[in-house]
Amino acid sequence: MAKFTVDQSHSSIGFEVKHMMVSKVKGNFDSYTAEVEAADLTDLTTANIAFTFDVASINTRSEDRDNHLKSGDFFDAEKYPSITFKSTNISKDGDDYKVTGDLTIKDVTKPVTFDVEFGGKGTNPWGVEVYGFEASTKINREEFGLTWNAALETGGVLVGKDIKITVELEVNPQA
Repeated sequence: MAKFTVDQSHSSIGFEVKHMMVSKVKGNFDSYTAEVEAADLTDLTTANIAFTFDVASINTRSEDRDNHLKSGDFFDAEKYPSITFKSTNISKDGDDYKVTGDLTIKDVTKPVTFDVEFGGKGTNPWGVEVYGFEASTKINREEFGLTWNAALETGGVLVGKDIKITVELEVNPQA
């Protein structure tokens, strides 16, 4: 098994959630680590994948909202500083993949499956192989203890239950 490094300048971990039932709030985790091992990244079924997201790095382009998300109402970053994902099964799905693993948020661990598209393999200008992947999944935030909400006068709630998580990765063989 070879180890691969995530090129963080060409990768991102993002999310989106309904806001006031009419629009979406999008954000990122600006700080994360990843461990990717595989016999061959053109066949993702050979891989082991693990991520750790730094909750304090959450960025929705609103300092007040970010501070609220880090508070005990949501992620409680002081008590639970990390969100983790570790793959448990990877299967082929046509030209794409299903990556199932354990997602842990606030000490609640549940299986989730990412739909993963292999973007391809290339060689950068410095002669290093690069591999691209896009992955997405949807979770119900309340199942992970993220239950804060506020009712709206017009009906509905401030924050939707479903969170779409997107991961865009560029990886290369570890030197």
